[in-house]
Amino acid sequence: MTRAAFLLLMFTATVRGQVGPDWQPWGPAPITEVSYTGRISAIATHPTDAEGYFVAGADGGVWRRRSGDLEWTALTDSLPTTAIGALALDPTDANTLYAGTGEANFAYHSRFGVGLYKSTDGGDNWVHLAEATFAGRCFSKIVVDGTNPSTVFAAITPAGGFLPARSAAKGHPQADGPFGVFKSEDGGHTWQHLVNGLPALAATDLALHPFNPQVLFACIGEIFGDSNNGVYRSTDGGQSWNRLAGGLPVANVGRISIATAPTLLPDRVYVSITESANSTGGSASLLDVYRSDDSGDNWTPLFAPNFMATYGWYLNVISIQPTNPNVVIVGGVTAHRSTNAGGNWTTITPPHVDLHAIAWDASGRLLVGDDGGVHRSTNLGNSWSHLNNGLGLIQFYAGLSLDPADEDTLFGGTQDNGTNKRLGPGDWSQIFGGDGGATAVDPTNSNIVFCESQGTGNLYRSTNGGLSLNWTGSGLSGRNCFLPPFVMDPSDPQRMVYGTHVVFESTNGGAGWSSISPDLTATGTGAIHSIAIAPSDPQTIWVTTNDGNVQVTFNGGGQWALVRQGLPGWFRIMRQIFVSPDDDETAYLAGSAFGADQVLRTVNGGQSWAVLDGNLPDVPINVIAVDTRPFLDVLYAGAEAGVYRSLDDGATWHRFGKELPNAPVIDLRLDLPRGRMLAATQGRGAWLIDIWQPGDVNGDGAVDILDVSSLVGVLLQQNTDPDWVLRSDVNADGASNGRDISPFVDVLTKS
Repeated sequence: MTRAAFLLLMFTATVRGQVGPDWQPWGPAPITEVSYTGRISAIATHPTDAEGYFVAGADGGVWRRRSGDLEWTALTDSLPTTAIGALALDPTDANTLYAGTGEANFAYHSRFGVGLYKSTDGGDNWVHLAEATFAGRCFSKIVVDGTNPSTVFAAITPAGGFLPARSAAKGHPQADGPFGVFKSEDGGHTWQHLVNGLPALAATDLALHPFNPQVLFACIGEIFGDSNNGVYRSTDGGQSWNRLAGGLPVANVGRISIATAPTLLPDRVYVSITESANSTGGSASLLDVYRSDDSGDNWTPLFAPNFMATYGWYLNVISIQPTNPNVVIVGGVTAHRSTNAGGNWTTITPPHVDLHAIAWDASGRLLVGDDGGVHRSTNLGNSWSHLNNGLGLIQFYAGLSLDPADEDTLFGGTQDNGTNKRLGPGDWSQIFGGDGGATAVDPTNSNIVFCESQGTGNLYRSTNGGLSLNWTGSGLSGRNCFLPPFVMDPSDPQRMVYGTHVVFESTNGGAGWSSISPDLTATGTGAIHSIAIAPSDPQTIWVTTNDGNVQVTFNGGGQWALVRQGLPGWFRIMRQIFVSPDDDETAYLAGSAFGADQVLRTVNGGQSWAVLDGNLPDVPINVIAVDTRPFLDVLYAGAEAGVYRSLDDGATWHRFGKELPNAPVIDLRLDLPRGRMLAATQGRGAWLIDIWQPGDVNGDGAVDILDVSSLVGVLLQQNTDPDWVLRSDVNADGASNGRDISPFVDVLTKS
């Protein structure tokens, strides 16, 4: 069988479902040492079950825990996205749950949604609604009318913020669709945009009057400020609106949150209002918390402490104790409590800062969702416990590193949960704090480990496997993409490169750095967010910038060539480039946007590029990995939802592996000596899958005559070993049968 015939066979093969072995979760769930997991965006509590909780991960989907459950259950891993912004239970039926997709916290990692999920059996089964209405944007709040539960209101915001604006939407074709407040009268199936007196701007919160569902409050909180920002009220079920004044600020208003008192004083309302943020990510402090005792006609400032710091665009939540309207909890970077209607404030910050959700369970306990998971208090925040065991929501950044000496060890940086080291199954240790980015391990000495935190020059080196770290960023400077990329030369671990808006090089293991490039960005305001050294020629360095440039040097930085412009990608650190281990002029690029080239390859140093998208769905691709061992390279693409594989040079693709949640995959690391690959997701932690060379049926690492009898044994069902059955599917059509014989013969003769 010729190579051309093999390609034709691959192109015409029909692949049904997901092909390959199962992905295995590697955690953390949570980080063992500190008991933190990833960011929580919403919480809903059962009205009678004191242990009945639903929580939403920012990129981790919806999870459930009930009385008698020993662990959390992930409910939405197989749905189109795991990015969730809002949860709401039907007040009349605790089995009916709404989950609004897309996380409305305006960060670069606050991803777009794909509409609404609804379950009527407590989360066991779901229907996907309103994608045409809401996709590309985010839910910040859902409220259900307890007197008529078919009536549902939703607050909708853009995906992400700052420069580039709405970057977390990744070019979704519906990202600029309408924002604001929407109403459904048929349980979420169809929706009306409410605009009579209400501006079509980012709606950051909603609240119903507890006894009169015709009275509805909406917060219009465009984070960069808008003259129409403010608190609006409807007295006719949302058909018309008026902006409230009576003591509320009208200038410099940004994100707003609201809470109504559920009992005793039904006309009491609290709002928390932040400053507007500037478009480059600057200050958004608290303006103040305000209270109204007459349903919003008049407001009193409460002189609350600035619990936002400068992050009010990202953090702003408020809640009233259900049984006492004088008890109000506010959350941002820190948490504070008032027990006298805002007269005085006490700090009650949980173990992890950065709060995004507040709720109360059926027994009256206080719950918060933060960047470290779920925390609970039995005494209004005087002390806290975590509920994170089994809750796998960690958001990795690109930059996983493998330990060459220990197959169980993995290093990775995470969103607001530092850099972590996996010591073994279920055992993770946090080795550094802050936001953790790229990592590197010396392939000749696994005690030497590098990690970083956000900002230029915050690079650290360990000589004892991460037990202690020393700063090693001397000489580094320049604009950064929040977490600057760095890599170790695969042929010389003493040599490293690091990217700001220029490339820096160290030849002494990070002890000192010097610039080896000019400004490589397109706009003079961007930064490098992906960097790679060619394994076959370490003088070849490839970079991409977050304003679209692709640059390469073939002489260690002496000259740089701009070989592509306009490459889309996530604004922060990526593993966007893969350089062939055999040829420094062969490189692959990932296109992380809708409507863009997704997989690109050059074989001539960037002079020309081939598009290898094949039948990939229109979904952003964040990372490429290539197994070059077979006669025809095996391509892997980490997407916004899962991993795809191509066995025919990009002509056709299929979802690779089973059991991997539809979470955004931000990094892929081949571990070929051990026959496996690691994936880092933003929202569902790290995952492992076995990989093999096509034709290596017996799994001994070689394609040879010993595989012939193995293949025959499987096809004749004389060998039912599950691993051998999987590996005998040489043509990757999801079945082991006679169609695998011809491609196997071709693989064998080419090996």
